[in-house]
Amino acid sequence: MKRLISRTAMGLAVTALAVGGLATTAQAAPATATGGDPTLTDVYIWATDVNLRQQPTTDSPRLAVRSKWYADALCQKQGQTVHDPAVGTNNWWTAVMEFSGSDIAWVNNLYIRGGEKIAGVPDC
Repeated sequence: MKRLISRTAMGLAVTALAVGGLATTAQAAPATATGGDPTLTDVYIWATDVNLRQQPTTDSPRLAVRSKWYADALCQKQGQTVHDPAVGTNNWWTAVMEFSGSDIAWVNNLYIRGGEKIAGVPDC
């Protein structure tokens, strides 16, 4: 009888850990993109307080600041090299537009999920 109780308790503990791990993973994942232009590539700005610029340079006026945000990517091109000690260095920038069809703004690819150059986003 003690073995049966022990096995049942162990089984419940393993199940609780597994379910808890899945719940944590699901909560940590970002929301999916919805409402964008289906002809454009959706990109995800994974960082917080990312500046969206008028041109692909940090000297350009800031149009907005976004955190953990989806956008439609129009194209990408090389611009000013940006170095962030916590993330790396990149000179590729992506022209993005909010799903509501706002003005075009530029984001350095360091802060977009996908790497140095974003797959699926054409060159400008």
